[in-house]
Amino acid sequence: MAQEQRYRLVIAEDHTILREGLKALLSSRPDLEVVGEAADGREAVRRAEELTPDLMMLDLSMPRSNGLEALKEIKRISPQTKVLVLTVHKTEDYVFTALQAGADGYVLKDSSASELMLAVRSVLNGERYLGPAIASTVVSGYLGAKDASTLRPAFDELSTREREVLKLIAEGYRTKDIAEYLCISPKTVEKHRANLMDRLKLHTVPALTTYAIEKGLVTK
Repeated sequence: MAQEQRYRLVIAEDHTILREGLKALLSSRPDLEVVGEAADGREAVRRAEELTPDLMMLDLSMPRSNGLEALKEIKRISPQTKVLVLTVHKTEDYVFTALQAGADGYVLKDSSASELMLAVRSVLNGERYLGPAIASTVVSGYLGAKDASTLRPAFDELSTREREVLKLIAEGYRTKDIAEYLCISPKTVEKHRANLMDRLKLHTVPALTTYAIEKGLVTK
C-alpha cells in the first residue's frame, strides 16, 4: 500500500500565540507537517532556503524584512514553494501587489479554520486561492475600472509629495515637523494625510506606517 504523501509547511508569523494556534491546527492533519517557523521576514527567507517547504504560510506585516519583500525572495530562492498569504489587509493594492510578487493564495486572518484549510489544500493542489472577501475585492476593483488594462495599484498613483509625507508620517514625525521639513504649511500636511488615508483606504497612522514599511519607504 502506497504511503500517503506528507506536505512540509513553514509558518511565518510574528505573533507567537497565532503562530502556535496555526501550528496546532495544521499539525492535526495527518498529511501536513509543520517543519519550521519564522517570526520575521528575514527568518522566513532563511527557512525557505534551508527547508524548501511545500508551502509557506506568510504574514505580510512582520518586523525586519516585511512580508512582501520576503515573498519575492522566497519565490526566487525556492520557486517550488507555494506561498499562502495570511493577513489582515484586504484592500486592492495589497492583494494585487502580493499576487504580482508571486503569492499562490491570499486569505484573511479572520477566516474560519475550514476556510483556511480549504486555502491550504487548494494551494498545495496547484490552484490559486482567494478568500471570498478577497475575491469580491478583486472583482469589484476590476468592475470599477473603466478598462482593466489601466488598473494600477494605489501606490503607483501617489504623487512624489504624497510619498514624502507618507514616509515622514511613518517615521514618526509630527505635522509641524513635516511642514517645516517640506517647507509647506501644517494645513497642507493635514490635507495630504487625509488624501492618503482616503486613497489607500487606511484610516489610522499605524496602518499608514505599516503600509509605508511594506512599500519600502522606511525600514522597521
